[in-house]
Amino acid sequence: MPYWEIFTPENAFTDEDKEKLSQRITSFYVDYVNLPPFYVVVLFKDMPSNTMYVGGKANNNFIRIRTDHIARQIDSAEMRAACMEALEERLAPYVKERGFDWEIHIDETPMDLWRVQGLTPPPAESDTEKLWAKENRPVPYEISTP
Repeated sequence: MPYWEIFTPENAFTDEDKEKLSQRITSFYVDYVNLPPFYVVVLFKDMPSNTMYVGGKANNNFIRIRTDHIARQIDSAEMRAACMEALEERLAPYVKERGFDWEIHIDETPMDLWRVQGLTPPPAESDTEKLWAKENRPVPYEISTP
């Protein structure tokens, strides 16, 4: 699961902006990483004036993005750089091009510390994960043991 928290100044984005940006983020993971769409969660947090401080000073033009990757790990420096570039490109129309200051980071959590509706997610690219993507929901399955 990619889980995104986007902290924004109040009213930085309309509901339509949030939906379109969420779709841009989701399509990145579906199209390039082959994840089921429901794995992608985006949470917008509108921050009232003078609640975001950068360098000890209020910054009411700042967007902070915190992302957690669980379903896939980025294994090389080259892939990490490519991922960051691709995500920055998807964010640009909503952040950079609107003149906001911004920061983004990605944490990666081990997959064995994750459950979806009580189910252990299936292995990457497995038939079960493909079924989850097709159904766009978790589907119970038997975990095979080696």
